Amino acid sequence: MFGETTAPAGPAANRIRSHLRLAGRIALARPRYALGYAIVSVVVLLAIFAPWIAPFNPVEADPSHFLLPPSFNHWLGTDAVGMDIFSRLIYAPRIDLTIAILGTLLSAVIGTGLGAWVGYYNASGGAPARLSYLTMRAADVIQAFPVFVFAIALVASLGQSIQTVVLAIAFVNAPIYLRLMRTQVMSIRGLRFVEASRVAGLSDWQTIRRHIIPNAMGPAFAQLSINVGWSILLTAGLSFVGAGVRAPTPEWGSMIASGFQNVMTGEWWPSVFPGLALMITVLGFSLVGGSIEVFTDPVKMRGLVMELESRIRPQPQ
Repeated sequence: MFGETTAPAGPAANRIRSHLRLAGRIALARPRYALGYAIVSVVVLLAIFAPWIAPFNPVEADPSHFLLPPSFNHWLGTDAVGMDIFSRLIYAPRIDLTIAILGTLLSAVIGTGLGAWVGYYNASGGAPARLSYLTMRAADVIQAFPVFVFAIALVASLGQSIQTVVLAIAFVNAPIYLRLMRTQVMSIRGLRFVEASRVAGLSDWQTIRRHIIPNAMGPAFAQLSINVGWSILLTAGLSFVGAGVRAPTPEWGSMIASGFQNVMTGEWWPSVFPGLALMITVLGFSLVGGSIEVFTDPVKMRGLVMELESRIRPQPQ
């Protein structure tokens, strides 16, 4: 109604505006972070809306249209069996992202849980210390093998399926989170707030769950995005050698594998476009991981905020 005044914004709205202004300044100061989030956002949106964007069925072959170059009808051309490359390209993130995210989350849950336990009991003595020592030696054995060869061996022993690729990714990534978490826990387990929780009567499990893990998750969060990109690359590599997703499921690695043999005869598009999509996606997740590493580290974040403030502060004449 006329004459009414708008109520002042509450604390929550002010905080949101403050965070949005800070995000805008960070995007201007660190364009690579904005580029990473833009790439990841586009890939996720393509995976969600692929059925409405793709002009053709991604697994429907038309032998009369095989190896057609990019054109108005087939924007990125067709492959050796006549499937539309553009349609398969935008459907592929559904498979690659699902496998990579599930495998990475599973490895993070296993690795951070074990890492918190190993770091907490590392120097306690007795049976827990011996078990933590054996856990670290087992992680050494896993990491001693080449990751790709180890993943192929797991897929070969468990059978070729999407579930097996997820388990392989989780298995080879878990030691990374175990070591990150162990290092963080060992650095904070002697701090006063942890000792105060023991004095308050909390059990070791309650102390780890309530105080240790929440304060030690920063590096693990930063590693998540990087590992998602790396897991997409591993998924594509397994599919490239025939140990990952079965054809004709749209997946970047299998698309590169089915098209690379035609490169020598001049039909480069079946292999080059999926390779570019894979490269850009991995780059995006890597840039996002770098930004998360800064945002979760109070020292680095404080330095970034001070840099931003020095840029907008008027200089003395």
